[in-house]
Amino acid sequence: MNRTDRLYGLVEELRAVSPRPLSARRLAERFEVSVRTIERDLTALQQSGLPIWAEPGRTGGFVIDASATLGPAGFTLDEALAVLIGLGALGRSPFRHSARTAARKVLAVMPDDEAARARVLASRVHLLEGEDDVDAPAALAAALRADRVVRLRYRDAGGAESTRDVEPLGSIGKDGQWYLIAWCRQRDGVRAFRGDRMLSLDVTDERPPRRALRAADLTIPYGRLRSVIDD
Repeated sequence: MNRTDRLYGLVEELRAVSPRPLSARRLAERFEVSVRTIERDLTALQQSGLPIWAEPGRTGGFVIDASATLGPAGFTLDEALAVLIGLGALGRSPFRHSARTAARKVLAVMPDDEAARARVLASRVHLLEGEDDVDAPAALAAALRADRVVRLRYRDAGGAESTRDVEPLGSIGKDGQWYLIAWCRQRDGVRAFRGDRMLSLDVTDERPPRRALRAADLTIPYGRLRSVIDD
């Protein structure tokens, strides 16, 4: 993560729990940097005019005035509930970490009474998951976001392991499983790689050529392919 993204992330982390404080050590663990780096970043944010202050003591830390930095999101109760359910459904997906922080942000910008109601209602919705379901690797999300060639170490259905360079094209979720759809240079064609069979994903510096993904390339025998964004 570059410094600009980290500064933005620090503001969002503090805003999500405001008015409770967060310690520099906990923030350092969250962003995988040193405490000294976090303290420098917070000083820079304070100097830029953001309402961040330090609370002393064993349970103290840094606090941001959320009401002064972010207006209400304008969600109705039903809209907020739908967003929370949708984010909660990503609990085993490659996007689960971002989904959790996004859910906290949704509640953080709502009036306290409506946020409490949304939280209670969302707690009544449950997902039935298989006993053998596993979390998809979070690196799959990074592979999609990077727009770079990915070196993938993979174990196929027969147990054979291989390492290959692939060009990410998209992702598909089906029956609790997440797949990376990519152009496989070894096979010279589009392939689907199941998340729980990925042994490692390393993003390279190489930018792949632009390729168009067609539904016909996927040869999915069951179900209808639908984008998560309506046209």
